[in-house]
Amino acid sequence: MAKQKVPTGKALNQAVVVVKQFIKAGATPGAAVFVGRHDRIVLDRGLGHLSYRDDAPPVTSETIYDLASLTKVLVTTTLAMLYYERGLLDLDGPVKDYIAEFHGGDKDQVRIKDLLAHCSGLVWWVDLHKRFEGKTPDETKVKYLQAICEMPLNYPPRTRAVYSDLGFILLGEILERIGKEQLDTLAKTCIFEPLGMSETTFRPKFSDNIAPTEEDEWRGRIVQGEVHDENAFSLGGVAPHAGVFSTARSLAPFPRMLLSGRDGSDKSLLSAGAIKHFTCRANLVSGSSRALGWDTPGDESSCGHYFSESSFGHTGFTGTSLWIDPEHDVFVILLTNRVHPRRDNQKITALRPAFHDAVMTALDMTAS
Repeated sequence: MAKQKVPTGKALNQAVVVVKQFIKAGATPGAAVFVGRHDRIVLDRGLGHLSYRDDAPPVTSETIYDLASLTKVLVTTTLAMLYYERGLLDLDGPVKDYIAEFHGGDKDQVRIKDLLAHCSGLVWWVDLHKRFEGKTPDETKVKYLQAICEMPLNYPPRTRAVYSDLGFILLGEILERIGKEQLDTLAKTCIFEPLGMSETTFRPKFSDNIAPTEEDEWRGRIVQGEVHDENAFSLGGVAPHAGVFSTARSLAPFPRMLLSGRDGSDKSLLSAGAIKHFTCRANLVSGSSRALGWDTPGDESSCGHYFSESSFGHTGFTGTSLWIDPEHDVFVILLTNRVHPRRDNQKITALRPAFHDAVMTALDMTAS
């Protein structure tokens, strides 16, 4: 890809102003924003504060955020891509071939790719943390999996697209059985360490640099340094659908790898074919924007109006997002703790597209 002139951080001031305006309006206490283009950093800023306390520390490049469902693409989908490339995971294979307990009726028709594209028939979420508890996270996981396998499907496979944490919990179990290691070990050895993502991890050591999330009634405290998602917390903080923490800067090598790999770089963890296969719309359900693990731009998308059709991305419940545009060779990371102090704050839904539109306007990417 030919190198082009890249706007400086000064040109992206309006994007920073947009985030500051939303912080002032109470959308989130603070945010870390990172934009990369043509192998260059064009924006890397911490804005606002970690909380609404008067003495709260400012957000910096060292601030660590709970990535929530970015875990799905960062870890679970990437491992699925790696095993697919190695011939260890058959995307068209039925789930029952990998988890024998998941069978009967329409369940026999659920394929691996249906879990990735969120069209398996499984409901999106159940409060498993309140229903099942083991003496150890491993015992809890066994109970979770048994419950998911016994649940009736909510709709026939591939007739609807319903975002499902439960589908990714099943997928994570399959990946652990293939890799013969726990998910956090697989993530570290297969993804984080090879990419030099030193501040990206499950179960981070407690630090004042970690942005707090919700004042959780179930746990009876403000959650800080432990995963916000309750089901993931009951699994010991390591889960296929949530649990990874990171700084924006540490996360940046991951989208860079996908962009370079999609262009055929032999230094990528993944082949161009695998990246394109997983990041294009799956077309398993009419009208669904879902790719395999990833999402693509659609109506009222969190990436705004100017990302190309070849773009792919994902969001996290805590207020995080990652969008990647291969056509424009750009990626945008937005990390916030919008659930602090309560999850009913929905102003992030307006912040995300406004910020992405401002970024793409500054990069002069609004014409295509």
